[in-house]
Amino acid sequence: MEQNYKNHVRYYAPHHFIFLPLIFLLVCFNVYKVFTVAENSGVWRMLALLSFCILYLAVMLRQHYALGNQNRIIRIEFRLRYFELFGKNSLEVEKQLSFGQIAALRFAPDEEFKTLLDRTLNENLNSKEIKQSIRNWQADYMRV
Repeated sequence: MEQNYKNHVRYYAPHHFIFLPLIFLLVCFNVYKVFTVAENSGVWRMLALLSFCILYLAVMLRQHYALGNQNRIIRIEFRLRYFELFGKNSLEVEKQLSFGQIAALRFAPDEEFKTLLDRTLNENLNSKEIKQSIRNWQADYMRV
């Protein structure tokens, strides 16, 4: 499948479609029990709170680790690509860009990268505008 702006989001099926829905149902079940069971409602409250905490941690930890690594790699890719295309250090240019802009520029092929980078620096394009300006999308199938 060819990657483009409309389909570049990626899901991890066991996490997004099995584990998270199951833990979400467990939270809902426990909250339901809190309001419908008169005896031992304190136990159900604790189970509801515990299951919610597990759900929250599962979402946040997975995202935190994966995105932290991915963000570092994207910055390094930008620096390497900039050096390959312009033959000089990118630190001054990188200081003028937000991470979102740097991340969006990686989907542009080399021919469009230079023009889009200039436009981004001059017009302060946001990441959505950068992605929508790309004519020949350079896919990234290894994203987290």
